[in-house]
Formats: sequence, structure tokens, C-alpha cells
Amino acid sequence: MSAGVRVLILTLSTLHGPAAVSGALSGPTNVRWTSYNMNLVLRWDPPAGAASGLVYTPQYKSRFPSDFRAGCTNTSQLQCDFSSQPNLSMSVYGKFRGRVRALLGAESSDWVQSEEIFLERDTIIGPPNVSLTSTEDSIDVIITDPKFALSTLKDVYGSATVNYNLSYWKEGHEKEARSLSDIQQSRYVLDKLELWTSYCVQVQINAKMNPNPSEPSRPVCERTTSTKQVPWVAAVVTFLAIAVVTAAVVVAVVYRQRISNLLCPKDTLPQRFKEAPKSSMYMAMQDSHPPEEHYDPVSIIADVSAVEERRPLQETGTSCSLIVGES
Repeated sequence: MSAGVRVLILTLSTLHGPAAVSGALSGPTNVRWTSYNMNLVLRWDPPAGAASGLVYTPQYKSRFPSDFRAGCTNTSQLQCDFSSQPNLSMSVYGKFRGRVRALLGAESSDWVQSEEIFLERDTIIGPPNVSLTSTEDSIDVIITDPKFALSTLKDVYGSATVNYNLSYWKEGHEKEARSLSDIQQSRYVLDKLELWTSYCVQVQINAKMNPNPSEPSRPVCERTTSTKQVPWVAAVVTFLAIAVVTAAVVVAVVYRQRISNLLCPKDTLPQRFKEAPKSSMYMAMQDSHPPEEHYDPVSIIADVSAVEERRPLQETGTSCSLIVGES
């Protein structure tokens, strides 16, 4: 190569900068979109024989905005989650396109584009969370939707277009599972079940704008009972009863001697309290004789002349004489 040609190449490199070497590197491969619970992640594989120190710049665009925007500039990772970038705001509807290129120092590869993705249609909906409570011969099934990276399940698809498929079976008999579909409520009651029997429940979500049902929830099992009861009340009552009995036993053992002396005292009543009090008056009454009684005879004699003349005593008056004889 002549000196003039070399000078020309150096001059062009100085004028156009490092970008003039674009295309010297091989681009990343297998560029693709993935979405789980409404996140938006662009993934790729490194080029064949990638050199050490290789970095990547991924970009995306949708209808709004219509131009490409960078999310993870000069990253060494093989993916970029655009939905987690604080400086980006995106709609959950419409199609998205992605592209990425490799960079090594002043060199850069060509842009490699991905296929389009419709976020609300192509995202994978994760499993719901399911909890159970039992009451006699029924089990309450409470369903909680998975958390979305952008918006919520009901906001994206609408409450009227979201429903649940529910399967339940006796524990150990999964092949005999019964299925219920098109459940609109996030709470459902399985009634008329066998008493004292353990049942397992599994739930999937259906959204009409997404052709695929969600991942199934993990099986959750609960046992029916025979009577209505509040478990924590029974536990508290049992604990208090055990505590009272234990305390009574401890007190009886520690203070058994005092309790025995209290119930069966060994001390007798002093002799002085057993003897009846004898005052001087009482003694005098005991030794004295009854007093001698004195009396005089009394005679009443009517007027004989009044009796003979048959006159009333009122007219004649009553004449009495008192004869007192000395005894």
C-alpha cells in the first residue's frame, strides 16, 4: 500500500470518527422478545467467537413512541428489561419491535432486529395465589391475581373478560378431579363436601385477549370439619384450661403442708376455754335455797238478811267482812 493511500484512510477515519468502522463486528444472534406478567424483555445470544469486553446496546419502539429508544446502554448482559427502566413510559397495548447491536471499543456491529410482540396477547400470565378456609362441609376458595409489571390483570384485560378455571379433588385422588369453568368471582365456595375429608384445589386464569390460560397455581389442600368452629378460640380455651390445671397442681405440691394444716389443724382448744365461766352471782344462786312464802287466809261472807228478803244486792249493798287469821 502506497503512502498516499494510507494518508487517505487516516484522513477519512479522522473525519467520520469511530462509526466509520461499523459492520466490522458480527452482530448478536437469536434476538427475541419475552414477556412474563406484562414485563417487556429483549434477549439475545452473543455472536460466534465473541471477543472479551463485548457490550451491547438494545433499543425498542412501538406505535407511541414511533422511534427507537434505548433502555440498557452498553450493557454486558444478554437481556434488557425495558419495563423496569425508570426513564421509559410505555403502553401495555400495541406491538413492540426491538433491536440490538454489539460494540467493542470503537467498533460496532449492524443492528439485529427481533420479531414483533403484542404485549397483552403474548405475555405469559403467571399462576394465581390460592388460599382455602373450611367450614363444616364447605371450603372457601380465595383467589389472588398475580402481580403485573405494568398495570394490573383486571385493568389490562377488564374484569368482565377475566374468569377462572377451578379443579378440585380428594387428596390422593387427583385423577378423579372435578372441573369448574368461567368463574367470575375471585372467591368461590365449594359446598356439600364430605365431612372430615381433605380436598385439594388448583386454579388457572383465562383472559379473552390472551389466547393462552395462565400457569396453574400450585395445589392447595384443606380438610373439612364436622361442626362450625373458630380454630383460634378452641386453641385459646385449651391453652387456658391446661394453664389453670398446671398452676393448681404446682400450688398443691409446693404448699401441700400448709394446706393440710389449714384443713386438718393439729392444735386443740385450750382447757380454759373449755370450762364454763362461773361468776359470784352464779355461785350464789347455785348454793341458795328457795325463799319461804307467807300467806293469810281470807273469807268472804254475804249479808244474810238481804238474801232472806230476796232483795238484789245492788239495793242493799254488799257487806263483806275480812277476817284475817294469823298463820
